[in-house]
Amino acid sequence: MEQLALLTNRKNKNLQPGVKRLTQRSKIIKTIIAAIQEKKGENILSLDLRKINEAVADFFIICEAGSQPQVRAIAENVENRVREKCEESPYHHEGYHNLHWVLIDYVNVVVHVMQPDTRKFYRLEEMWSDAAGQEHNE
Repeated sequence: MEQLALLTNRKNKNLQPGVKRLTQRSKIIKTIIAAIQEKKGENILSLDLRKINEAVADFFIICEAGSQPQVRAIAENVENRVREKCEESPYHHEGYHNLHWVLIDYVNVVVHVMQPDTRKFYRLEEMWSDAAGQEHNE
């Protein structure tokens, strides 16, 4: 899928000047998780990739949405809330056309909003199994 190609072809984040490292308590991460929860995203998981040299970001935040309209609602809410509260716009977003998997790239945190079948097929959690994961379900 194009989302995977985008991440693997991007320059190493450690070479980009001015990119700071995040923590689980960073405002942008809290804002993203709250935005997902507002739109009833399910199975929310953050993966801490900071100790993985090959990682393309510091964190992945992955969630599920039961339908295409919900995928859109969650993704748009994430972008709006991050813009409002953190004054950041995504570096790139992908997947709004098909709405099976929307990727929102903030460079050091990447949000994945996926339908359950798509998440099962791509198994990002297994691909990044060396990362520490934290669930964020209400």
